[in-house]
Amino acid sequence: MMSDTAYDMPGMHVREITVDVPLDAAAPARGTLEVFARVVTAFGGEDRPYAVYLQGGPGVEAPRPSLSSASPVWLPRVLEDYQLILLDQRGTGRSTPIGMDTPLPASFARTPGVPAPRTLREASPADAAEYLTHFRADGIVRDAEAVRAFLGAETLTPIGQSFGGFTTLHYLSTRPDSLAGAIFTGGLPSVDRTPAEVYATTWEIMREKTLAHYRRFPGDRNRVEELSELAAVGGIVLPNGDAVSPARLRTLGHLLGGDGGAESLHWLLGLDPQSHAFRHDLAGALPFRGRNPLYAVIHESSMSNGHTTRWSAERSMPADFRDDPTLLGGEHIHPGLFAEDSELREWKEIAALLAEHEWPVLYTEEALRRAEVPAAAAVYFRDAYVPAAHSLETAALLPRLTPWITSSWEHNGIRSSGTEVISHLIDLVQHRRTA
Repeated sequence: MMSDTAYDMPGMHVREITVDVPLDAAAPARGTLEVFARVVTAFGGEDRPYAVYLQGGPGVEAPRPSLSSASPVWLPRVLEDYQLILLDQRGTGRSTPIGMDTPLPASFARTPGVPAPRTLREASPADAAEYLTHFRADGIVRDAEAVRAFLGAETLTPIGQSFGGFTTLHYLSTRPDSLAGAIFTGGLPSVDRTPAEVYATTWEIMREKTLAHYRRFPGDRNRVEELSELAAVGGIVLPNGDAVSPARLRTLGHLLGGDGGAESLHWLLGLDPQSHAFRHDLAGALPFRGRNPLYAVIHESSMSNGHTTRWSAERSMPADFRDDPTLLGGEHIHPGLFAEDSELREWKEIAALLAEHEWPVLYTEEALRRAEVPAAAAVYFRDAYVPAAHSLETAALLPRLTPWITSSWEHNGIRSSGTEVISHLIDLVQHRRTA
């Protein structure tokens, strides 16, 4: 259903649009999805070019905008130069969401001889897994192109955070003529490394971050060891009744990948594990949860550029991590999650099938070398999720990209820096600074 509405909020004009897009661009007859976006324009900024914010994830919707109390914090700075498209990526937010009970397109492909499924719950696991293969960066870029065409914009500038940066790289590889510029705020991925190689590097980074945390908070290591022992006998339970395994407890280390995360982890570890406060705070701190199932189910696919993932994070875990539960992980999915999390359990067989799927190539070295688009990338020196060394390998392929290497922030620098990171990158793309 196509729609286009508009209204004003303090300091800005907001336009909400919904466009219909094919589920599968190679087979349009299979049906359509709705894709929703908000276009935010500062008063007086109606003639500014468009940027599109590509949210991290995968499987997470765009932030909801406000200038009354700037949200996201970097929004006022972006609106000085652009009209900003806040795209709810397919499967998230107000775009046709992913859920077991979300209606499927009427013409959705199905197993021969089986009645047409109305929802993913009614579909076979194989058909459901195939459906989810269309929710990666390639589909998101096609959706952004549909929004660009709807707005009548000749070009736009993607601002890609984390997974959104991976999507931006696909944009550069496949649709450079649609781009006036490209901004990476902590998401310039490897082009030629396998998912297992990427995860092996991030395990090493997490070892360094974990040990640095224990040097800062010496008592936390004993605390994590005690909690892991308690988890091993089913003694750590979330408010919904789910028992947390030691493997899932290890994923609390993802907090160490963001500014302020070490403090958050320390405060959490100081709570009584039998208290309501600990249980609720632990539930909120775990990275993979049922609200955004795509984030867990297709997470490893974001690291694949023509590979089969086969639980790469689990396979690449170093031996000392397996032996020592106090060594924490980051965005490392473990297959047991889909058995122990009651909200993700229904996705278990689908996730297993996707782990065996051979994902298509998203970007090639040859195409990136031809992408004559002004670009800038924040490369965080200690990034836990997108290794700086890999990012710089990719940066070298792009003829007009300026990498900005900084150790001042972690992976969430676009938020934790206020407007400093985004302002620096916009100035690079707009040729107001050179480094």
